[in-house]
Amino acid sequence: MSTKYPGGIITKNYVAPTPSSAPGIWTLDQQEQAQQAGIWPFGGPFNYIEDVFSTYLYTGNGSTQTITNGIDLSTKGGLVWIRRRGSATDHHLEDTVRGATKYLISNTTGAEQTNANAITAFNSTGFSLGSYADVNSNTGSFVSWTFRKQTKFFDVVTYSGNGLSTQAVSHSLDSVPGCVLIKRTDSAGTSWYVWHRSLTNGDYLILDGTNSATAGSPSVWPLSPATSSTFTVGQASGVNVVGGTYVMYLFAHNAGGFGLTNADNVISCGSYTGNGSTVGPTVTLGYEPQFVMVKNSSNTANWVMLDNMRGMPDPAVSNDALIYANTSGAEISNNWMGITATGFYPYGANATVNASANNYIYIAIRRGPMKVPTDATKVFTPTKATFSGTTVTDTGYVVDMAINKNGTATTGNNFVFDRLRGSNNSTEQQTISTNTTSAEVASSGRVALTGTTTIQNGFLEQNTVANNIVWSFGRAPSFFDEVCYTGTGSATTFSHNLGVAPELVIVKKRSAASTTGWLIGASTLGYANKLYLNLTNASAADSTAWNSTAPTSTVFSVGTNTDSNASAATFVAYLFATCAGVSKVGTYTGNGTTQTIDCGFGAGGARFVLIKRTDSTGDWYVYDTARGMTTLTDPYLLLNSTAAEVATLGSVTTVSTGFALNSTILAAINVSAGTYIFLAIA
Repeated sequence: MSTKYPGGIITKNYVAPTPSSAPGIWTLDQQEQAQQAGIWPFGGPFNYIEDVFSTYLYTGNGSTQTITNGIDLSTKGGLVWIRRRGSATDHHLEDTVRGATKYLISNTTGAEQTNANAITAFNSTGFSLGSYADVNSNTGSFVSWTFRKQTKFFDVVTYSGNGLSTQAVSHSLDSVPGCVLIKRTDSAGTSWYVWHRSLTNGDYLILDGTNSATAGSPSVWPLSPATSSTFTVGQASGVNVVGGTYVMYLFAHNAGGFGLTNADNVISCGSYTGNGSTVGPTVTLGYEPQFVMVKNSSNTANWVMLDNMRGMPDPAVSNDALIYANTSGAEISNNWMGITATGFYPYGANATVNASANNYIYIAIRRGPMKVPTDATKVFTPTKATFSGTTVTDTGYVVDMAINKNGTATTGNNFVFDRLRGSNNSTEQQTISTNTTSAEVASSGRVALTGTTTIQNGFLEQNTVANNIVWSFGRAPSFFDEVCYTGTGSATTFSHNLGVAPELVIVKKRSAASTTGWLIGASTLGYANKLYLNLTNASAADSTAWNSTAPTSTVFSVGTNTDSNASAATFVAYLFATCAGVSKVGTYTGNGTTQTIDCGFGAGGARFVLIKRTDSTGDWYVYDTARGMTTLTDPYLLLNSTAAEVATLGSVTTVSTGFALNSTILAAINVSAGTYIFLAIA
């Protein structure tokens, strides 16, 4: 083994990029090799939100089952918080410090209880359930939130009260807590006490109630109780009566400790002031949240719990799925919260989340994954099937966007659904079609990604058309990201979370029909040019589409073009990049015969290829292995057309490094001297 540094690293015959210049583009394999060689310059070990937090949906079976959410509870420890969604039941909290089968209820003042059939074990990849109805009733729909113990994220400690005026309780957050929940476990009748860094010094809230913040008193905690190693309580019975036993849940705040540089924040405990308007104040976190809990600290209100698995879409067109931490009431639907690429905003003038001049405290947790994928099957799946009624297809990962062609042998639109715009299987989903200029519409009987039916990994198909094709995409760094935004009418930028500069940007106006259609920007064309996904047009110069500005690793630019930035209109942007071994955004020049396009993939080759000629007119051709990419006559579909698949003029096949073209079958995809762009996924 030898080292070449700077300028590259050679380890085990592998050349990796210079870490000091671009750590964000390293794959996990590259990181591991550099770490093993002792030449990874950014510290370690490396922590990612997907390893310490999970929102996991499941359906109860009334017997026993194991929930595999990828969180190591058996060796690391943590908290599991479970709630049945569709009916009135108590919240159920169990942690590894007090032990399996022992639970607390966030909506009551009850003491710790024991049930041998609740959570029966904490595992290295999740937890196991018994038959207790509150966590596993037959056919019941449940949500679980798992918080793993980790410095700068979350900790669980227990302690015994000493009745003294103060007691400093040690913790292992290695940072000053942002929020602390305390519950007496040995006696009923004592509320959950909540300390939050945004409250006036000494004030507290009650988790099991709706009360506004109560004026502080030394009997609860001193004015500044939190340090990076201890949290100090007073002598009130709710926090420190002599002989009482207590559990303390501690949440960090903007403490870093995550990502390749160990500097990324994944949890924030902050506050905002409501404005009483339809669109509330924007809360900037620096990341897109997947979980938010909010409480009005100025007034009487419930504790609202939201997450992106049950649904936290654009509130202007879709409803959130809300659960109150302080009640046993069933999950409800309301449009109270919206999320952005860098935070969230309350929606609607209501006391629960956005009353004018009221103060609100929150806990927000970053969306994952943070790891760059190395296996394309964990972020993309082509599925062809005859679905019967409401069929759930498990892809093995959370699907954030899906394109559905209802019947590959028949004509019809190409429908796009995604989690951010809102997709719920209880009524209708927001959809747009790649082959039209039409605005987003609510459509039933299609694909659902969230809703009352449990869809943890994959999608729900709600029709019975034969030979459906669904292309499923999971958001992940360096591969794919999505941004919903509102146009300004003036040249501006919008944040994204791809982690690298997008190489393919696809934008569609949602709130009204586009003037021309779906705008396309690509690094291979330059951002002074544009294409349209719904048209066959060649690439054309346009300085107003992208403001003649290439995107960066954090933002993409739009100009004054009404199809990318009409004032007050809503838009969705889909962003793709080249991810080593997973995806490739590229270009090729046709040779009129045959050629192989090397995408740097492994032995499996490409499973999906999208091709468009750019120097002249041409369709948007789509090939995938679900319908076949092994013979020259395996079929293609067109994203810009309602036409049925063509099963005799394929001409694109998968090869070990990418895909191959053959002009003798379909000349259009390999015209001599023609220029093409493509997106290929392994």
